[in-house]
Amino acid sequence: MTGNKEVITGNDYKRMIAGAYSAFLLEYENINALNGESLLDRKAGTHILRTIGAAAMSLRDLQAESIGGVSKRVGSAAILGARGNAGVLISQILRGIAKGLSGKYEASSSVFGKSFQYGILYAQRAVNDEVERPIIVTAKAVAKGAYNAVRANLPITEILTEAIKAGGIALSQVEHKCGFVDAGAKALMVFLQGCRNGLDGYYVSPVLLFSSGFKTSHDVPNPRYDLVYPYAVSCRLEKCRASKDDLAKMLKPMGKVIVIKSESRDVLLYLHTDYPGNVLEQAVDWGTMEDVKIQNLAMPHNLKSVDKTMLDVAVLAIADDEASAQALEELGAIAVITKDKVSGPSVGDLINLIHSDIAKNYIIMANNVDNSLVMAQAKRLLNNNIEILYSTNLEEQIKALKVFNPEIPMKENIKNMNETLNVQ
Repeated sequence: MTGNKEVITGNDYKRMIAGAYSAFLLEYENINALNGESLLDRKAGTHILRTIGAAAMSLRDLQAESIGGVSKRVGSAAILGARGNAGVLISQILRGIAKGLSGKYEASSSVFGKSFQYGILYAQRAVNDEVERPIIVTAKAVAKGAYNAVRANLPITEILTEAIKAGGIALSQVEHKCGFVDAGAKALMVFLQGCRNGLDGYYVSPVLLFSSGFKTSHDVPNPRYDLVYPYAVSCRLEKCRASKDDLAKMLKPMGKVIVIKSESRDVLLYLHTDYPGNVLEQAVDWGTMEDVKIQNLAMPHNLKSVDKTMLDVAVLAIADDEASAQALEELGAIAVITKDKVSGPSVGDLINLIHSDIAKNYIIMANNVDNSLVMAQAKRLLNNNIEILYSTNLEEQIKALKVFNPEIPMKENIKNMNETLNVQ
C-alpha cells in the first residue's frame, strides 16, 4: 500500500495553537464549572487558557517556518507560562509534541501522530502518581486512537478526528464511572478539538491576541500578561562604548532579570528575553562580544553566575494580597504576590525571581493545592536549587516560617518546617 504523502508544516502548527486558544476563550468558564478534584485545580479552564495564551504569544513575531522550530518555541513558552496543575499538564503535552517533531522541517502523518503519543507520555510523567487521573485515562485513549489512524494511513485531519472520537468515548466512560464530567479530561478534548479546527481553518482567529487594542470581556485575561521570556542571554562586551545607564535603558524593553556588571573596561550582560537574536543584534554596536551564551530556561539548567547572591537559602511564599505578603515578609519570606487569586504565579514568574540572585537556594511555599505542579515544574527546571513546602493556606505558611532559619542548610530547614505542619 502506498504511504500517505501528506505533511504538516510550521504554519499549520501555528494555526493549531491559535485554534486551541480560540477554543478555550469560548469554553474556559464552562470547564471551570466542572469537577476539578482529580487535578486539585479549581480553575482548570482559566489555567489552561493562560498557558496556551503564553504559547500563542510566543508566535506573534516568529519568522521560523519549520515545524520543529515552531513546536519547540511553543513547548518552551508553555512550560514557563504554565499556571495551575491543569496548565502544567497541557504544557507537558506541548513539550512532548515538540520532542516528537524535533529537527523536522515538516512532518508526515506518521511522525505527527507519534508526536502526540510523546505528549501523552510527558503529561503522565508530570503527574507521577499511582492513581490514573481522568485526564490521563482520556489521553491514553486519544493516543491509541491516533496510533490506529496512523496505521490506517489516514490524512492528518482525520488522525485528529479519530483521536478525538476515541477520547470522547473514554470521557463518557469516565463520566459514567465517576458520576460527573471531569474538568481535566474535558479540557483535553477542547484542546484537541481546537487544534483540529485550527488546522482546518474553522475557528475564530484570535487576532485580538496580538492587537494593541485588546479588550477584556468579563474576566478574560489579557494574553499580554502571559508573555514569557524563555531564553537567558549572557555575554561579555570588551571595551564597551555604552554606559551602564544607557545599557539598562536599551535592554529594558527586551526582557527581564537584567544584570549589568562592570569589570575594568569590560561589561558582563545577562537577561531573560523572548527573542535572543534581537539582543545580540543590538549588542554588536556596544562593544566586541565574547563568551556569548544562550540558554533555554524551559530546559533543566543551573542558576546564573553573573553576580553574587545575598543569601544561602531564601523562602518564596505565594501570597494573594498585600496584607498576606506583609505578614509573610515580617517572618523572613520573600512574598510572591499574585495579581489575581484565580491563576496564581506561572512557572516563569518563579524562574525569573529565582534568577534574580537573591539566594543560592530556595524553599517555595504555596498557599493552596492548585499550584503544586507549578512548583514541581520549577523544581525540575532548576535541579537541586529548590525544595517545595506543600502548605495549603496562609496559616500554615506562617506556622512553618516561624521555624525557618537562614543560617542552616536548606534540607534541614525543610525537615523542621514540615514537622511543624505535621504536628496535630
